[in-house]
Amino acid sequence: MPLEIQVIPCLQDNYGYLIHETEQDVWAVVDAPEVAPLKAAIDAAGGRLDVILVTHHHDDHIQGIPDLVAAYGAKVIGHAKDAERLPALDQAVSEGETIRLGAESATILDVSGHTIGHIAFCFEGAKVAFTADSLMALGCGRVFEGTFAQMWESLKKLMALDPQTQVYSGHNYGAANGRFAMSIEPENAALVARIEAIAKADAAGEPIVPVTLAEELATNPFLRAGEPSVKANVGMEGAEDGAVFAEVRKRKDSF
Repeated sequence: MPLEIQVIPCLQDNYGYLIHETEQDVWAVVDAPEVAPLKAAIDAAGGRLDVILVTHHHDDHIQGIPDLVAAYGAKVIGHAKDAERLPALDQAVSEGETIRLGAESATILDVSGHTIGHIAFCFEGAKVAFTADSLMALGCGRVFEGTFAQMWESLKKLMALDPQTQVYSGHNYGAANGRFAMSIEPENAALVARIEAIAKADAAGEPIVPVTLAEELATNPFLRAGEPSVKANVGMEGAEDGAVFAEVRKRKDSF
């Protein structure tokens, strides 16, 4: 497998990721919520870090970057649009550009909404996407800086990926997201099964990621705004999908 990915629990509920591209032996992390667990994983794997991929500027995703750069000399890649709010970038990227990680390549998607300048790294050949706080496990990020319409457009970009794409998101909010999702689609059998799987993973201390995009499409209420069942359950039959998404997101904010 060209990409070996280790999920690194950080802080209270964040996920960081250690990636090994095996063909050319390149090491990377996605975001750096906390230095100690990431450094422990890097050192246990041989003590090399070549690249840090940054999704957005929130402290719980970038605060460990300066220490990792100092320890390993890693190159930092992030969105040109948000460079002033990120640690110093060695490579500034924009929507539609491609970066190389050894033999693998990732397309940059601007998935603004949670923040302006949030990006996702989509390794389409490996069918892997790092979505941080845009598309989350059974949820999506709160819309802090963008608009609901902007967030919906960002989610549609991710929904268009190969359904077998493995989605690695930024937090474990699975249990809370599941409770909310049940308030929108209590009759969704796939959702019930997923909530049970999340509970088992949490009880065992195992990560709830990755999950396929197909499973998100079947269970995540924010991606299901176009489904007649969701529209009916929120009293918006016939409404545009984006308007339904906005209603579902507003309900989650007050849930």
